[in-house]
This record gives sequence, C-alpha cells and structure tokens, in this order.
Amino acid sequence: MAQSALVTSFNVGRFKCHALEGGRQRLDGGAMFGVVPKPLWERRIPADERNRIPLNLRCLLIEHDDGLVLVDTGIGNKEDAKFRDIYGVENQGRHGPTQLEDALHALGYSPEDVKIVVNTHLHFDHAGGNTVAVGGEVRLAFPNATYVVQRGELEFASRPNERTAASYLAHNFQPVAAAGRWRLVSGETELLPGIRLIPTPGHVPYHQSVLVADGGERGCFLGDLVPTTAHLPLAWIMGYDLEPLVTLETKRAILARAEADGWILVFEHDPVHGVGRAVRDGKHYAYAPLDS
Repeated sequence: MAQSALVTSFNVGRFKCHALEGGRQRLDGGAMFGVVPKPLWERRIPADERNRIPLNLRCLLIEHDDGLVLVDTGIGNKEDAKFRDIYGVENQGRHGPTQLEDALHALGYSPEDVKIVVNTHLHFDHAGGNTVAVGGEVRLAFPNATYVVQRGELEFASRPNERTAASYLAHNFQPVAAAGRWRLVSGETELLPGIRLIPTPGHVPYHQSVLVADGGERGCFLGDLVPTTAHLPLAWIMGYDLEPLVTLETKRAILARAEADGWILVFEHDPVHGVGRAVRDGKHYAYAPLDS
C-alpha cells in the first residue's frame, strides 16, 4: 500500500485502486452514532465545541481497462458560506474547485479522464461533486463520464420529504439527468468485468456499495453502510439512517463476507483510517490495517 496526503493506493488483483481525499466536513456526533451514548463514541472520535466530529470525504478511483471509474464525488463547490460553516466543510482545491481534483492531479489525471462516476447514493456529501459551479453556471464536473446510480435512489432523491430534503440537493443530480448522462441500474449489477454494484440498504433504501474483485482478492467501497471504522460494531448505526434495523442486517451480512474473505475495505468518512480490513474482536468487528 502506498500513501500520501491526498492518495492511498492499493491493488485488488490486477486493478490499481486509489482512495482519494476529497476534503473534510463536520457533522453532529450524536447524529453520527444514533443511540450509542456520547461517552462511548467520543472515545473513538472526539467532538468539537459544537458537538461535531471530523469526517473525511473519501472517494475511490479504480483504474480499469475500460477507463477510470470514480466512486462518489464529495461535496463539490456549489454551497454558500452558511452551509459550509454549518457542516464545517474544508475542501478548497489548488488544481481545481475542490481537493478531489487535487487528488486526481496527484495521480496525473484530470476530471476529463474519468469515464464512469458511481454514486453510492445522492446525499450532498457523496454526490455534491457530480456538478461544479463555474461563473454562476452549474456544469457536469466530469464532462466525459457516464454517471451510475440505483434507479430507485434517483427516484427517491427526486421526491424528498421533511426528513430527507436537507440531504438531497437537486443541483447535484438534476443537471446529470438534463444532460442525459445517467445510467440507472436496479439491484446487483456488473458495472464492468471485475466491478460489481451491490445493494446495501438501510442508510437510505437504495444505497449501494462497490465491490472490486480479481484473482481471488476483493475490495469494497462501503459508502455510508460503515462510514467510519468506529461504526464497525454492528449496533453502532447512524441516527441519519432511515431504516436502522435494515442497516443492521445489511452490515451483518456484508461484514461477515468481508471478514471471512479478507476484503480490503474503504471507509469513506473515517478521519484517520481510510483503508483496512474488518477482523473479529470477540462478539464485534474491529479495524485492522492492511499491513497487520
């Protein structure tokens, strides 16, 4: 595994994979850990004076023979100062609008090189970078890419209610539809040879994770199923999850597979540990680095 400030690289069989640091946000610690008491979760990730915990905006780039595949896109650059203060957003870029472009640049790539963008779901911290504000106009951030999401997720995001409206911001996904660039899938799908989209519901009903497989090795971008390594214990589930008992059973199934087969896992929001494995620790799962 090779690591720098912006990129952590690892191999899954013949595939080169790169965890890209797309910036950071801060969310309420109580909301991030649901029914878990603060004295327990704060040992893992301390909160600031506003009870917010730091969370990375980590994406995954997969080098595939058919082109570059990018999983999730961070928050983007379209939100105003009030939004950025509330959510503690720090993602300003040097080589583009955000730090995600900086991470791509560190690998010698640009947004124009990306062929497929996969969204685990359409919350603003996972799909905000789908589009970019340039001179007051919102454009596709990856102009040569096809964007992929579960059909049910796009429909769900397009009909927000009082609980979901703050997370689903139309300018992150409607311009993709207007440009005719969505590829909508339903259920488990082979995206490309060696890359599968697997439904992992609970956080939202149509959440998906991305499984990379080759030569007997597996790597999985978990998205918000297990947002940080602190969420590896099965019952540590976000208050943001719309169906927490569904999350519980999804985690039980996915982590059992991951532990049994030694999957490499990418933790999208962990502020320290971006890549590692899940190992048994008594009745629970715990984090282990790749080189352990």
